[in-house]
Amino acid sequence: MSDGVDERKRRTLRRFAAIGAAGPLVGGARAASEADSGRDAETSSGSRDRPETNETREAIRGYVATTPGAHFSKLRDDLRLGTGETQYHLRKLVDASAIETTKDGEFRRYFPADRFDAVEKRALGALRRDTPRGIVLHLLREPTATGSRIAEALDVSRPTISAAAGDLEDAGLLDRTDGYELRSPERLITLVVRYADSFGPDARSFADDAAAYVRYDPK
Repeated sequence: MSDGVDERKRRTLRRFAAIGAAGPLVGGARAASEADSGRDAETSSGSRDRPETNETREAIRGYVATTPGAHFSKLRDDLRLGTGETQYHLRKLVDASAIETTKDGEFRRYFPADRFDAVEKRALGALRRDTPRGIVLHLLREPTATGSRIAEALDVSRPTISAAAGDLEDAGLLDRTDGYELRSPERLITLVVRYADSFGPDARSFADDAAAYVRYDPK
């Protein structure tokens, strides 16, 4: 690895490590104690932990906090880590109850511990995929949109929309009984707006106008 790549990796890790260090270790004292014990045991046995281990784990924790639902490959690539290095530190953080992981089809996704319920985890996983996210954002803007209209707007085939809509229905996020109707749209809006930067330009654009899509009934 060249010096330039090394320096970019260090800058990336430091940026996310600062985020991870800014908040309490999710999982509380037990997580901190277990993580420290694991580091002590590894250090005393002469294993692979090095001085930058703390920074790497804080970076992963900070990344997961700002990009909940990211899958393994995205986390590894965004933080410029090696595959084995990523697996090692993720396992330590999961074992210490600092982060959680769930299986989503072929993906393994990561979340801050004790922050999201099962529906929110499924929603975040869906929002991390281009076509399901496009469907959700379009229906939040235009609740009566048809599958054909969404396919045209996203510039994908109608079968692609149908397959993604089926996945959203299986996740409990969409009702296809009579057209396409999002379940708990307010919760979806909250997740999109809160983590818009991690989803990309389509979510950021939606977040800029989010107030227009919130329906408030004081009764």
